[in-house]
Amino acid sequence: MTHLHDLLTAASAGADPGPFALVRRADADELELFTGPVRTVDRLADVPLPDGVGPRTLAVVPYRQITERGFACVDDGVPLECLLVTGHERIGLAEALAALPDAPVRTAGAGFDISDEEYAETVARVLAEEIGHGEGANFVIHRALTATVQGPPVLAALAALRRLLLRERGAYWTFVVHTGTRVLVGASPERHVSVDDGLVMMNPISGTFRHPGAAADRAALLRFLADPKEVEELYMVLDEELKMMATVAEHGGQVVGPYLKEMSHLAHTEYLLAGRGSRDVREVLRETMFAPTVTGSPMENACRVIARHERAGRRYYAGVLALLGHDEAGRQTLDAPILIRTAEISPAGALRVPVGATLVRHSTPAGEVAETHAKAAGVLAALGLGPQASGAGPEPAPRLADDPEVRAALAARNTPLARFWLDQRAPDAPGLPGLAGRTALIVDGEDTFTGMLAHQLRALGLAVTVRPWHAPGPLDGHDLVVVGPGPGDPGSATDPKMAALRGLLTGLLAAGRPTLAVCLGHQLLAGLLGLSLHRRDAPYQGLQQDVDLFGVRRRVGFYATFTARCQTDELASAYGPVELARDPADGAVHALRGPGFAGVQFHPESVLSRDGVAVLADLLPRLLTPGGGREPVRSAGAGHPAGRE
Repeated sequence: MTHLHDLLTAASAGADPGPFALVRRADADELELFTGPVRTVDRLADVPLPDGVGPRTLAVVPYRQITERGFACVDDGVPLECLLVTGHERIGLAEALAALPDAPVRTAGAGFDISDEEYAETVARVLAEEIGHGEGANFVIHRALTATVQGPPVLAALAALRRLLLRERGAYWTFVVHTGTRVLVGASPERHVSVDDGLVMMNPISGTFRHPGAAADRAALLRFLADPKEVEELYMVLDEELKMMATVAEHGGQVVGPYLKEMSHLAHTEYLLAGRGSRDVREVLRETMFAPTVTGSPMENACRVIARHERAGRRYYAGVLALLGHDEAGRQTLDAPILIRTAEISPAGALRVPVGATLVRHSTPAGEVAETHAKAAGVLAALGLGPQASGAGPEPAPRLADDPEVRAALAARNTPLARFWLDQRAPDAPGLPGLAGRTALIVDGEDTFTGMLAHQLRALGLAVTVRPWHAPGPLDGHDLVVVGPGPGDPGSATDPKMAALRGLLTGLLAAGRPTLAVCLGHQLLAGLLGLSLHRRDAPYQGLQQDVDLFGVRRRVGFYATFTARCQTDELASAYGPVELARDPADGAVHALRGPGFAGVQFHPESVLSRDGVAVLADLLPRLLTPGGGREPVRSAGAGHPAGRE
């Protein structure tokens, strides 16, 4: 334990011990000490990964790296720092606790950078202006507690680590990282992404149950597990991380869970996603920037919303620590927790503890303010800024994850979900007869749900290409064109994306090319067919419904603020007769089909669409069969679309 002893001796004297990381992974009975020089790089592709077995590099990835994907952010210029691992030791947990400083962390001037009132106003604004206007399903807005640490920052961080090790439970990583320019200390509950033996894993966590230590209430937990807001919040981040898995795993991800993650001050619900992939681990990091649990969905527009409503850059909040290496067979490895429940301390002692809340259509400003306080509690107490800031802390609450009723409540969450994502799928399973050898082009409207849709279409037998809406390219050579989902107002006359997708659909309809339109694509198609578009009074974001689709009852998931409406089940259009599946109460059009084209307002690819694959299996043969869908409408208006509002 010579290196840890030397490190602690230097820190106690107020000297710089040199770069290091001290990490406990999950509930291991040991800590790992990594030492070595630090290098700053510009891009994730530049992160060094030297040869050799075991951990080779620990990258401290700031939120601003999201600009590598072309996404918006308040760019604060904080660096991507890499600790090149030249020393790696394992230290028993008891030994580490005995060596780490058992002293209070003294601070001054503690307070949130944004008051509770201001944060509540921001929450209300995002709910009204963003979710209410179709910009996305959920968004995470952060605030930070700031203070000044009195005494050597590294020593304070090591003392805080000792408290976290004693007080916190259920953390994925508990750690101190010192790069020489900053110290990070925290207990992150959430694996963002890992790669081991070619298996890519992600860990969406959402829903927060707050409890005061030993007073955890079983009845209250069961009410939390049945709360529609909490259930839908987890479903939405599950969908968003499945989109990422669809990019980095060859056959998409399989969903495992849900589970209850119990920590000292709160509990979360979580899923695990697993899929086989062969990408370089730095590409995996890039394609999964960053977790929807700390940004929102759809991802690209969530970053725009964050940039509009947050005052300052996020620094390392919502970024990741990424431990890269090789296994004994020479395969790349990756282990990357999300940088949440983490404090950053500057060499001058400036302390920052950022926390955020996930805003969904059911959110209330007061509830989200309370959630930020609860999430900060564990780190604040370890740093001496909260209640019970000294000593070993309260007795942990009894574990409830093994309670039969709790397990049943968790298992019940999967009942309405799509088995396509819950069951293991054989890569060579036969597709739908008649689709093998056919090709599809998916045009992405800035929502990577298209990656999940691509996996479903491939499972049905199609060869699939995905192309961004703004990327030019030929349509020849594709049997089917899918105009996909995305955020925004389909009625906008100035949005270049809407203009481009309308032009694409107009050309497809005029040429008689087989076309499927999904969500935003469906809304634009409906507008071209003469239907009126409306903003819903209450957004259908992450909403699951049973709907009648052309005489068959289907359970499907919606992510939409706008809808087309019609008062009849059929209409005549310039492109032929059209049949509508609609809500008889308000005329909202759930789906439409005509000669060679179809549209669905919901997302058949979503985990919320239990019958999504069945819907596609019904629609696709009709679209790809010569003459399919050309039955005459039984009653139509004379010379103009019937039922137009």
